[in-house]
Amino acid sequence: MSDIRPNIIFINTDQQHAGMLSCAGNSFLKTPAMDRLANEGIRFERAYCSNPVCLPSRFSWFTGRMPSELDIWDNKNPHIDQVPDYILENCAATLLKNVGYEVAYGGKVHLPGNMSPESMGCENISDDKRDDLADLSADWIKQRSGQEQPFFLSICLVNPHDICFMAMRDYVRREKPNDADLNKNERWLLSDDSIEMEELNKALEIPAGMSEDDFFNKYCPPLPSNHQPQEDEPEALSAHVAETGFRNNAREHWDERTWRLHRWAYCRLTERVDRQVQTVIDAIDGAGLTDNTMVIFTSDHGDHDASHKLDQKTILYEEAARIPLTIRWPQAINAGQVNSSHAVSNGLDVLPTLCDAAGIPRPNDLKGRSLLPLAQHNEAPFQREFVPIECKLARGVVNARYKYMRYNDGESAEQLMDLQVDPHETRNHLENVELLDGLMACRSAYDQHFAS
Repeated sequence: MSDIRPNIIFINTDQQHAGMLSCAGNSFLKTPAMDRLANEGIRFERAYCSNPVCLPSRFSWFTGRMPSELDIWDNKNPHIDQVPDYILENCAATLLKNVGYEVAYGGKVHLPGNMSPESMGCENISDDKRDDLADLSADWIKQRSGQEQPFFLSICLVNPHDICFMAMRDYVRREKPNDADLNKNERWLLSDDSIEMEELNKALEIPAGMSEDDFFNKYCPPLPSNHQPQEDEPEALSAHVAETGFRNNAREHWDERTWRLHRWAYCRLTERVDRQVQTVIDAIDGAGLTDNTMVIFTSDHGDHDASHKLDQKTILYEEAARIPLTIRWPQAINAGQVNSSHAVSNGLDVLPTLCDAAGIPRPNDLKGRSLLPLAQHNEAPFQREFVPIECKLARGVVNARYKYMRYNDGESAEQLMDLQVDPHETRNHLENVELLDGLMACRSAYDQHFAS
């Protein structure tokens, strides 16, 4: 490792699951920029967010803490006016700034209470979340060419999040055909004037000159193998779907072609944000900063992408909870690595990794681990088997083989997934006596992570 502290660029997208990379084997999209970051460093195949919803996950990134530490479970947190000073004083940007880093932030914020780029000590370079953010970030990076002071730049891009609005818009159209019944948000969903709707509409277009039959027969992604709901779906999950209008509408009314078109648009929106990532990579290269710049790429959560007849996020299935996580640092990390044997957490592990790279101690009360030993030695001892995951419906732990969850209520509240035998989570394996040792290990890890 270099004795010179690296520049650090934290690039993150919104609502991109781990399979939405062509280097991960997805043949229905092309992500050359994200692939390059992965291929020139290390990709963690079993990386999870701490909570598959925007605000909790983003809080976790910058603080290294589980969102439930502040009783954060979703995007609605009226009980939080002030994030405690001890958290703000020990978030990623603040710690780096204290040891001489120039710190900056651009793009989507979505943080609790008074937590903001400014409260973390950052220069806010842009409120845009799309092309302008990529361009302004590129300019900011180029201006640091030859600068001795190291920098930390967080770039929070918004797509492929625009896929959210497909099911929401369809629900409004079905439930409120009378324009007079629409509220402000519903009118916004039905308008084509916003950038979000423009992006979504463009993503939904089929290639010009192609018939609909040819499109679905040759180009549009098929339904996933786990399209049907889990055969013993937890009651708490079923109730959540039934109570969420747009989600229940999609499950009850969307036909095969609608679900497949959703998957097509999701791919196109991911390619859209990949081009923005490319703008940033080109700036790093152009400024001559590639070798000693650590680039971390990840996403706040995934999207169910038609699995289990679900869209969007929230639930702890793999498609929502498992996210891309790559680290490129040519001066210190060998290229071409894929780690599939360790479960890691972008919410808990990014901050300790930054501290390790900058040569500073991490806060003592954090539960995460630096990922640099894995990235630099591949088989280095990693003293943690399970990582915690949580959402408003359940809590759980996951490792390279098992995912264990306890939902808030219902007869099927305790769930064990065997990700080796049943990677698409089609049924609960709790009663499989052959997995008793694994179940006991999961229960023990759960109690350790979530001891009150």
